[in-house]
Amino acid sequence: MISSVTVYCSSSHQAPREYFTAAEALGRQLAQNGIGLVFGGGRVGLMGAVADAVLQHGGNVKGIIPRFLEEREVAHYGLSELYVVETMHERKMKLAEWGDAYLVLPGGFGTIDELMEVITWKHLGHHNKQVILLNINGFWDPLLLFFNRIAEEQMIKAEYEAYYTVCDTVEDAVRLLLR
Repeated sequence: MISSVTVYCSSSHQAPREYFTAAEALGRQLAQNGIGLVFGGGRVGLMGAVADAVLQHGGNVKGIIPRFLEEREVAHYGLSELYVVETMHERKMKLAEWGDAYLVLPGGFGTIDELMEVITWKHLGHHNKQVILLNINGFWDPLLLFFNRIAEEQMIKAEYEAYYTVCDTVEDAVRLLLR
């Protein structure tokens, strides 16, 4: 049984509204199903939207933020638990360790970095946790096409698709977590 999920997503306030709607729905459904949120600790963008929705529905939220981001006043101080760490590497290690699964919403360079890291670690046998891409409005389609290309060109093994699952809706992603 999954008790918490690490969510990777954008910190941008400029993301399309449908991504915020999905982030809010995800937070609500996590809380309603007793699944705690582990995330990057920010109050901005999709990160803040997911965390706020979990909290508004009585769920548990654990955030991890490096000191330099806390000092820029983007830390979310209203969480169940907020851990301030010294480096991005320490943050990434705790995010990877503390969740029972990984769920990836749309995001930028940081989100892609985190996604690639957990997929690579799964490929190397470092973990066997679920990696779920929430493919809202086809956001991840270009990356999935790239994965197909590098598999066709034998840069990765053909079974790479077993390292992650793609869901088009929040409901499907939460159902997968509960399975």
